[in-house]
Amino acid sequence: MLAPREGDNWLGLTADELPIGAVYEWCVRPDCGAVVLFSGTVRDHAEGRDGVEHLEYEAYDEMVAPKLAEIVAETRARWPEVGRIALVHRVGRLVLGESSVVAAVSAPHRPEAFAAARFAIDALKVSVPVWKREVWTDGADWGTNAADLTAASEVASPTAPGAPE
Repeated sequence: MLAPREGDNWLGLTADELPIGAVYEWCVRPDCGAVVLFSGTVRDHAEGRDGVEHLEYEAYDEMVAPKLAEIVAETRARWPEVGRIALVHRVGRLVLGESSVVAAVSAPHRPEAFAAARFAIDALKVSVPVWKREVWTDGADWGTNAADLTAASEVASPTAPGAPE
């Protein structure tokens, strides 16, 4: 998965290993002093499930790109100063420690970069049709945190700890 040659959005779905370093480097711009990158990795447990061995991700491929684009549009509407945004999710079988999703945002200042990146990953988790199947020592089943999909515009903006709502 290669970075886009033009534009400020890198959106994608891939079965390949996520290019975390390349995403970070692509997000760096001369007018942006902050890059926040979130990488979700496969861990060895889930709610009520110890011994998770691997995850299997599936997606409604045709809807992923439009939903990612909605998140980007909503992010830019809420934080117009944002520079670049990368949202890339992986599908297929992932083992412990592998990255399943990356969300990265650059902005002139860190508060906007943190808030926009937090919003982007939170919106991705609830609005993009990607599902995970957990395989653990004693069985397998779909992820316990699955929920109905929500429009990106309905996702609350994050607030800093201790900040007024």
